[in-house]
Amino acid sequence: MTSDQLVWKNVLFRDFGPQGPTASDTATRFEIRGQGLGSGEKGQDWKSMWKTRKALHQRWLDSHAAAVYLEGHYDSVYCVQFDEYGIPQHRENDNLTVARDKIVTGSRDRTIRIWDARTYECIKVLGIPSRHHPIQPPALTGKKGRRPFHIVTSQQFTMKPSDGRPDLYHMGSILCLQYDEQLMVTGSSDFACIMWDIKDNWKPFRRVKHHTAGVLDVCFDTKYVVSCSKDTSVCLWDRKTGELIYRLLGHRGPVNAVQLRGDLAVSASGDGVAKLWNLVSGNCVKEFPSKDRGMACVEFSPDSLTIFAGGNDQVIYQFDASTGELIREMRGHVGLVRSLDLDSNNGRLVSGSYDKKIRGYDTRSGECIFQFAEWTASWILSAKLDYRRIIATSQDGRIVIIDFGYDLPGADLLEHRRRGSAGSVTAELGRSRV
Repeated sequence: MTSDQLVWKNVLFRDFGPQGPTASDTATRFEIRGQGLGSGEKGQDWKSMWKTRKALHQRWLDSHAAAVYLEGHYDSVYCVQFDEYGIPQHRENDNLTVARDKIVTGSRDRTIRIWDARTYECIKVLGIPSRHHPIQPPALTGKKGRRPFHIVTSQQFTMKPSDGRPDLYHMGSILCLQYDEQLMVTGSSDFACIMWDIKDNWKPFRRVKHHTAGVLDVCFDTKYVVSCSKDTSVCLWDRKTGELIYRLLGHRGPVNAVQLRGDLAVSASGDGVAKLWNLVSGNCVKEFPSKDRGMACVEFSPDSLTIFAGGNDQVIYQFDASTGELIREMRGHVGLVRSLDLDSNNGRLVSGSYDKKIRGYDTRSGECIFQFAEWTASWILSAKLDYRRIIATSQDGRIVIIDFGYDLPGADLLEHRRRGSAGSVTAELGRSRV
């Protein structure tokens, strides 16, 4: 690497690399969120990458984004996760294994869909759908706020559902999911969690069930799997064996969300309280109350220092996890705050609400830095982000990708993709679907 390129690499990481203390990294948690810092391979053009990141950052500030709609689920879409790490996927019609950037979604139709994040093609369906015809999403008629500079809608791909016995799969709505490079865990209104082996063609291999009502959220790291339920409990499982370690009790309402950091977990409940749990002792060590009504979502910063929670009072609360002090309240939504996701590297918190708005906040100041209103036709049920995009799911059955990097020259240089993987989204899409 020339000295000039080394300088530009340092400038890129100074301006856009991880900031401040982070969690004890992959020892406790596999970070699958795209970083926008390239592949790490030799010969990268660091100067061009820095210029592209500057242009991308300006698009975030200007709320300048394209909208890509994925259609194919047969009912409301409750949950989503995505990556750009090219984890190998088995191709359906041959024996090849290909590296694909994925979007994984779970729906009320009882299926999980895996989408190619470059071509927007649905490449796999897990589960037996509860109905046999896709819903017709309502028209997008909203005219409030910033609109997409470009709109793409995926083609309707007919995918064969999973083979095998129905009892291998969920018999209720897929309410939550999380995956890493080896494992996916899903939770359902059928009271159960299912563990899936990603490297064995997404094969379900273990069902764990101790909850007595729907499983509303799941999370895991290399040691634990944590689930929470409408039955007011939080369950702690051993990832390797599937054995129940603790049943954490104390909430007085449905536990809607949970996050895990090492030996700490935070849960948010309809009783209006977020609780911090020590997973070694199984004890609640701190409580974080809302000022009015229940909590629906929670985020726990990678350094375990900050907790964000939102819910029915339309407020997002930021707490100091060590002291329990309320740091600030972030307002602007006019409906229940259903979803939160934190990109700590870039200092952004994204929220999704029943008011059909996606809002972004600067975590350092608490100020709203963008808002996308009525890019879906119904409630926002989940919203996730990385350095380039926000992906949200809705009651209307759609997934919307709010892509700030669409058609941005050099955007592919920022991706963490393996050598020889597929080309850019725009190149593969062509213009026939626009």
